[in-house]
Amino acid sequence: MRSIGGAFVASQLRPTTPGRAIDLVDESIVVDMLHQIVYRFDQADVLNRWLSEPGGFTRADFEQYRKSGITVISLGRGSGLYDNALKYLAEFNGFIAAYPDWLLRIGRADDFVRAKREGKLGILISFQDSQHFRTVDDVDLFYGLGQRESQLTYNFRNSIGSGAFEPPDIGLTEYGVRIVERMNHVGMVVDVAHGGDRTILDACAGSTKPVIISHGNCRALHPGYPRCVTDEAIRAIARTGGVIGINFISFMVKAKEPTTADDVIDHIDHVRDLVGIDHVGIGSDFGLESNDHMTDRDEFRRFMAAADARYRVHAREAVQDLDGPQRFYTLTEGLFRRGYTREQIKLVIGGNFQRVLGQVWR
Repeated sequence: MRSIGGAFVASQLRPTTPGRAIDLVDESIVVDMLHQIVYRFDQADVLNRWLSEPGGFTRADFEQYRKSGITVISLGRGSGLYDNALKYLAEFNGFIAAYPDWLLRIGRADDFVRAKREGKLGILISFQDSQHFRTVDDVDLFYGLGQRESQLTYNFRNSIGSGAFEPPDIGLTEYGVRIVERMNHVGMVVDVAHGGDRTILDACAGSTKPVIISHGNCRALHPGYPRCVTDEAIRAIARTGGVIGINFISFMVKAKEPTTADDVIDHIDHVRDLVGIDHVGIGSDFGLESNDHMTDRDEFRRFMAAADARYRVHAREAVQDLDGPQRFYTLTEGLFRRGYTREQIKLVIGGNFQRVLGQVWR
């Protein structure tokens, strides 16, 4: 019997999960760089309960995360405007503070090790947009409130630059250049996921610190898909010392079903072969729920189609075999089968993001 976080045994994993994958995840710091903490549309009330009701986050809720093998999650929320971002930060700072035995806010390099050592779920406060930065000085304010990473744009143009769906892609604005400079100065991670091609390149050229893509895949394997990243952009990210997080959303992995764990590993292979193993990680862009329990798939498809038809939504939301709470175990075994070494796998499932974020944070 193997213990994970002191609370989980191998028999609770899928029967096909070999012990080598369980053991490796058990000893590793696992980072999901874009995690939808409650993804299901039919459970929108769950997050509200966790954030607002005393005792609303139960031991059973926490155990689900311990069983997942994940050490640190980076939140997948859009910032909204300034007031909404302040509310979000207040809610999550209060949430983390209310459960000190289970949760730890991640904001310093040594917090990754601390979360693993203490068996806590690390929560990295981040935003999938930066429109809450009304002025450059707001970067300092939000850093002081606990934000440690910010995605510059979300699909469309804002005052900083262009998103992946924005015609034409104007790249970073002059204000955007100043925002990147200030983020470098205070120690906030620059994330160019959802960015336009030119915006990504401009951010990499203008940053003196590593730049990341928290969640995005390789356009070389999914031609013409705007939310995937060009080889030129992957090389630019690597030149900064940064990391690209491969995601598990089926329609961002491959044009047609079925999509499997092997298809995801193809993207990991591509980044490794292009720029090296030190520049690839995981940003699943998913919660812990399984497709089997996503009861409102039609609502999901309507939501994504309304966001933009260029998402080209599949019938399944997440990649087959990577759609459940134990996805990191499945991925780890898949990487073993593909020939990755133990040390390489540890880098992919968390070590690379741990290293790069620690370099950026003061």
